Amino acid sequence: MSFEYLPRIIDAVLAEKMSYTGAVLVRGPKWTGKTSTCEQLAKSALFLRDPDEYEQNIALAQTKPSLLLRGDRPRLIDEWQVAPVLWDAVISAIDKSKGVSGQYLLTGSATPVKPELIKHTGTGRIARLTMRSMSLYESRESTGEVSLSTLFEGGDVEGVSDISVEDIACCICRGGWPEAVTKKNPEPYSQARDYLDAIAENDISEASGIKRNASKARALLRSLARCSAQEASLAMLASDMSGDGVAMSEKTVASYINSLRKIFVIEDIPAWAPTLRSKTPLRMSSVWHFTDPSLAAAALKTNAAGLLGDLSTMGFLFESLCVRDLRIYMDSIGGGVAHYRDKSGLEADAIVQKDNGAWGAIEVKLGGEGRIEEGADHLKKLEEKIDTTKTPPPAFKAVLTGGKYAYRRDDGVFVVPLACLKP
Repeated sequence: MSFEYLPRIIDAVLAEKMSYTGAVLVRGPKWTGKTSTCEQLAKSALFLRDPDEYEQNIALAQTKPSLLLRGDRPRLIDEWQVAPVLWDAVISAIDKSKGVSGQYLLTGSATPVKPELIKHTGTGRIARLTMRSMSLYESRESTGEVSLSTLFEGGDVEGVSDISVEDIACCICRGGWPEAVTKKNPEPYSQARDYLDAIAENDISEASGIKRNASKARALLRSLARCSAQEASLAMLASDMSGDGVAMSEKTVASYINSLRKIFVIEDIPAWAPTLRSKTPLRMSSVWHFTDPSLAAAALKTNAAGLLGDLSTMGFLFESLCVRDLRIYMDSIGGGVAHYRDKSGLEADAIVQKDNGAWGAIEVKLGGEGRIEEGADHLKKLEEKIDTTKTPPPAFKAVLTGGKYAYRRDDGVFVVPLACLKP
């Protein structure tokens, strides 16, 4: 069977960075397609984890790392963190070439256990990109009729989603893993479950250089899944785990979470702090999300049918699906994703902000006219609170849904199915 490479949004961004910098690091979770994407540009490759050459590669890295850089360029160095000395070797090679662009591609699914071994930050030599699992637009499940860029520019929207709520439940549990998307697997959720097993039994220990308890890791992953798209303190997580009969101190929970961050399993959404007309206190805690919602579904040991029978949980995991796609799209157009919550209870699930300061406010609602109305009401109240002399008004307000139609309401709030969205 021939390999089918589905184009990724990051392709154009990677090619652009390679055109002006000596090397690019593509980092992110395992199994997101980092190697395949880089192979589209590479002319030679070094696979550090190749079992046939692993010991030789590590020995060379310790004695003569420059030998591992030999090969046609661009040269791919896969999983560079296995031999961190190669980071400085790449920088040295770029400097010796007087900064010739497009020489090396590095991939990494974890940060080095001992980052202090790296002597140079790579600034000016190695650009960085984060690659996530596939968005619905990349997996060809979004029609792409609504452009996020167009919303920022003040354009109108129109579109019809091709997928049902049942399809969305399947997308959540399957995830955006390229292997799961492109192969007709009779058990579409197995990849996320296998990934979760690898995290608990191996990856979380490798990330920290300390043997972690697999049972405690699984309990923490379950608690994080139960807290998806919500604020949860270390104390709350520890208390939740105790309900499963697992005792962990807040300090230990923090160390496990730090390891999960190092292997790109979880990402926090930072709180957004605009200037408000009133002195309403803001809640500045981050919100938890798995990098792919399928990991949360796997941790909860549920499937599409289970989610459809528990729409409250599905709503939280649908929010994680939306955040994943929004992050991918904002990365490509230059910007990021935050969230807004204040102590009056007002919230916006996602604040998308471009590097030039333009921002849009988004509420996520799985479906139902009443829920859409509620989301639109939150967004309008948030806009009224903004001190526009110091924070510009929103470029747009939108309710992101699992519904069918994209349109603009009479009050100016857009209703956009996630399965119509693209960058």
